Amino acid sequence: MTADHVRLSKRMSLVLRHRPETAGLTLDPNGWVPVTDLIEALGMTRAQLDHVVETNDKSRFAISTGPDGVDRIRASQGHSRRVGVDLDLPPTPPPAELFHGTPRANSEAILREGLRPRSRSHVHLSADVPTALTVGRRRSPDVMVFRVAAGEMAEAGHLFQRSDNGVWLTSFVPPLHLSIKRTNP
Repeated sequence: MTADHVRLSKRMSLVLRHRPETAGLTLDPNGWVPVTDLIEALGMTRAQLDHVVETNDKSRFAISTGPDGVDRIRASQGHSRRVGVDLDLPPTPPPAELFHGTPRANSEAILREGLRPRSRSHVHLSADVPTALTVGRRRSPDVMVFRVAAGEMAEAGHLFQRSDNGVWLTSFVPPLHLSIKRTNP
């Protein structure tokens, strides 16, 4: 991806996940906005938008054609709580374990209080350790990966969803279901 496409991807993330009003847009209850509205609001072409969607390393965006024949776009997950989006994803039984990468500085609080979504609508979990490490390294090179006993959580009544790009979502991970899986060397 070129620097222009990275900048455009970041702007799309801001608008579709956190602050649609900065582009004069309103997301529908499930986070969708017409593609033509986003293109106009961000001053891009459909080819640019398609390129960002297709080449984004984390598949952050989804495009769907509505029953009215209009192409719509939304962020696959990661919305701020203030946006109030319901992704309308079905509850999905998780694998026995999932993972969460985070800067080491957060580890004591996480072990004490569990994983909370903070300003986001969900806690994000990865299906494997390499992905969790990559996610954690976005904020710090000194990363710790937690193992989440997702199967046990599901048995205890916790709900899980899986976003279009494979990220596992849940509302909270209690400390009881966390253990340290791996730390950076």
